[in-house]
Amino acid sequence: MKMAEKIPDLKKGLRKNCRGVRASLDEKKRDEASRLICKFIERWSVFNRSNIILAYLPMRAEVDLSVLLADYQEKTWLVPRILEDGEMFFHLYDPDRLIRHPFGMLEPDATLPSMPADRVELALIPGLAYDLRGWRLGYGGGFYDRFLSKQPKCIRLGVTFQALVLPDVPHQENDVAMQYLVTEDGLNEINPPSKR
Repeated sequence: MKMAEKIPDLKKGLRKNCRGVRASLDEKKRDEASRLICKFIERWSVFNRSNIILAYLPMRAEVDLSVLLADYQEKTWLVPRILEDGEMFFHLYDPDRLIRHPFGMLEPDATLPSMPADRVELALIPGLAYDLRGWRLGYGGGFYDRFLSKQPKCIRLGVTFQALVLPDVPHQENDVAMQYLVTEDGLNEINPPSKR
């Protein structure tokens, strides 16, 4: 079996291990890490000059970025809504108009205004795990990779806990690496975007 054919199985096993690591982080530690991560993001020059930002609503004990959405209301915040066919739509964030998706996370009401994906300047991308080259381990749906592969101008920031930064995340041809990575230990450039 070729290495490329083994990658889905490698990712499946890694997901199970990473879920266990994240579950072992107590709520207080996750909350404190989320606050530190938000502080690193809000001091970042790319964040400060970006007006249209894609965020996410946390699920399964992901890093919580809700402080940023609350404190920077002058920015245009978008959050994803996932359709059954795997496509994502991006709607304006309204904390009073969220509904529960079958996957468990909150998502925007479908009637909220949406925005084309190519308007996103900065994407804050959740990951179950990352490595220091920017490769991401998600949940296996490929939603973010499909979006990012079509938006090369969008700046990509991976968001996770330091305990979930791994030496190596297996990746495939259709995976998209992050350009920056933030954890509670800091925000670092990995693959700087080409100069525009």
